[in-house]
Amino acid sequence: MAKNRLKGAEIDIGISTEDRAEIVEGLSRLLADSFTLYLMTHNFHWNVTGPQFNSLHLMFMDQYTEQWNALDVIAERIRALGFPAPGTFKEFLKLASIQEVEGVPKAAEMIRYLVNAQEAVARTARQLLPIADTANDQPTVDILTQRLEIHEKTAWMLRSLLEE
Repeated sequence: MAKNRLKGAEIDIGISTEDRAEIVEGLSRLLADSFTLYLMTHNFHWNVTGPQFNSLHLMFMDQYTEQWNALDVIAERIRALGFPAPGTFKEFLKLASIQEVEGVPKAAEMIRYLVNAQEAVARTARQLLPIADTANDQPTVDILTQRLEIHEKTAWMLRSLLEE
């Protein structure tokens, strides 16, 4: 007779507790970087000015909307792995590799900040990829692959705006 596994909140998904904890550490950093990027992009959407106002305002809106939706995917993966997701500014500040932007930069500087932040999120995702892959955590690998594709493509598109 099979043992009843529903007695508690035990997790047995084929990934050890130690591996899940290491993956969650990386996902928490990814969530913090993603939230910081989201906030930066939304701030720039509100405050951009200049001859490219309309196109940048709309582009930033598309970007922060996509980023907002990604936050939920990342946080819910952390929860599915059995850990609480960070969700405060204090936690995000400790975990994020992206620094906040002071003041309101000019449009071209906003683009440079966003290129750097998009690339930072890509680096954070890429650092976690081999850990999730080794742990045989395909859902996390899938999330990371999707995030890498989006952040690398967005960084390229933003960089293209800076070319003469």
